[in-house]
Amino acid sequence: MKIYDLNGKESGKVDLPKQFNEEVRPDIIKKAVLAIRANKRQKYGAYKEAGQRHCVTISKMRRDYRSVYGSGRSRTPRKVMSVRGSRFNWVGAVVPNTVGGRRAHPPKAEKDWTQKINKKENRLAIRSALSATLISSMVRERGHIIPEIYPFVLDNKINEIAKTKEFIDVLFKLGFEQELARSQKRIIRAGKGKLRGRKYITKKSILIVVIDKRCKLAKAAKNVPGIDLINVANLNAELLAPGTHIGRATLFTKEAIEKIGKENLFN
Repeated sequence: MKIYDLNGKESGKVDLPKQFNEEVRPDIIKKAVLAIRANKRQKYGAYKEAGQRHCVTISKMRRDYRSVYGSGRSRTPRKVMSVRGSRFNWVGAVVPNTVGGRRAHPPKAEKDWTQKINKKENRLAIRSALSATLISSMVRERGHIIPEIYPFVLDNKINEIAKTKEFIDVLFKLGFEQELARSQKRIIRAGKGKLRGRKYITKKSILIVVIDKRCKLAKAAKNVPGIDLINVANLNAELLAPGTHIGRATLFTKEAIEKIGKENLFN
């Protein structure tokens, strides 16, 4: 595969390791992505005593003092609000059909959301997703706007870029100007998420794969909407196929490609 420098010019070639020759399996990729998302899900549940913190002892017998017998009321548990002689002002409580009562089947914090996936199956999903990133037709079908030279490998000098402006200039020279414009368009989220600190949805853009996430490029790329930067050893199916949709636009540095082959990652 061709290597391009920071000026958008070809500077050499590199052999791709066998991991990129895997057959594309959308079914396996989807299974791996859903397992990752399920395992990141935070447990939640209702307070165990919610809706039941009231005194609702009420008699349904004929001659008892606090009785609803013969008064034309349903036998719903009630809490007393005020008393006048033998007459009571009360409201329903505790049971699910009353205001402020407990829920019939509330979410429970002890529920286990995790999903298991075989190691070999997970590695197969990663290799399959890697192969999909090199097929330009799949990348375009996913919605990315990529240059004609895609796919290609980045020169290692890109790790030394420390400013966001310089990083954007490099992407422009490589032909990703329209892709960056696409990822900057924000969509207002539907539902109550707007009230909870996530009003906008940001589109996924380019994935940059390096060998050290602590490089200078990490801070420069952090400020560009939609772009992710990841250590090659930490690649997973969700990063390569967000939302189970295969073919994310991905740029590898030369040393990242060499590390995949040398250390036989994901095999």
